[in-house]
Amino acid sequence: MKLKDFRIHILVLTSVVLFTLSCKDDVQIKGLEVTAVKTLYEPTDNRALVLQSSASAILYFEWEPSYSGDGGQALYEIAFDKADGDFSQPLTVIASDNNGGSNHATVTHKQLNKIAAQAGIGSGEQGTIKWTVFSSKGISQVKAAQERNLTVTRLQGFADIPDELYITGEATEAGSDITKAIKMKKVSEGEFEVYTKLTQGKTFKFVDTKTGTISEFSVSDDKLVLNGTSSVTKTGVYKYYIDFTIGSFKTKEVTKVYLFLNWSQQKIELPYKGYGVWELNNHTITGLVDNDNNDDRYKFRMESDEGETEWRAVNNDSKPTGNDAYYYMVEKSNVEQWTNNEIWKNPSTTGWSDKTYDFSFSLNSENPYTHNLIIK
Repeated sequence: MKLKDFRIHILVLTSVVLFTLSCKDDVQIKGLEVTAVKTLYEPTDNRALVLQSSASAILYFEWEPSYSGDGGQALYEIAFDKADGDFSQPLTVIASDNNGGSNHATVTHKQLNKIAAQAGIGSGEQGTIKWTVFSSKGISQVKAAQERNLTVTRLQGFADIPDELYITGEATEAGSDITKAIKMKKVSEGEFEVYTKLTQGKTFKFVDTKTGTISEFSVSDDKLVLNGTSSVTKTGVYKYYIDFTIGSFKTKEVTKVYLFLNWSQQKIELPYKGYGVWELNNHTITGLVDNDNNDDRYKFRMESDEGETEWRAVNNDSKPTGNDAYYYMVEKSNVEQWTNNEIWKNPSTTGWSDKTYDFSFSLNSENPYTHNLIIK
């Protein structure tokens, strides 16, 4: 083959290869195309919704499926924006169910509450946001043909709910050193509580972290508010319960904690030791009559400015199992001599009298609420 003919041959072959690759690229691009969602099904346009604080409260979204160029599955995201927004910079984008593969999605009321706050709707106020769906396949993403309005009444609480909460300040047992702030027990999403001693004439506050960027909170009237400090009018042991979902708090002063012996109905007071723990050591029980030896059952009673409550076992109504969970405690409002979920002394002995004991009752917020009884 002459050199000229060889060059022509190579040129033709190169052209064929480039044409083939070009065709393959066209096929790949077409395969990545996706149609816009034509119709939004749920919720209906201009739906009015009063948001609820329950973790199980959800709103269901659904739309007509879109189609991709290669016949494969499209992916979906719901986009939310202000009432006058154009979705060029949506407030929030949430993947649909099944990691974006389903043409429906479940969005919690707490997520919607946060979106409404981003849209400028105030706590407890009503306002309108709008939503649409983006479908995609690879790099191709298209907005649905429809948009819908959603009118929501926001929760009274905070949009950004901390995952942890601490109490700190000169009034607390740990003082004002924030690195020593007392961690509160998380009882549910956005709900925290603590049993602790607070000192009159000094201040305390709540914080969401002990390091870095810290958000501070305090209580005012019947509300939880951002920033500020709080105080108590009397030195004592208090329970503080904080609910960010509705921006509220509850408090009570705990005045006494007793061990309650069922049969004799004797109350043995446990002094407050600190950090949510009441404790009495080397206590000898004397003077009980013979009938008191027939029953090992006991529980705890608590007096507060709200009245008297009982603390009984969470899970059991039987003799000790040897497991730590047997001693876990929960507060009950019915105060009676005989109830369910009482605890049996372990080991069982010939009555309570003429023996020495160590008793502890712990509502320390970093551990399960529990107690301990040691016969010496």
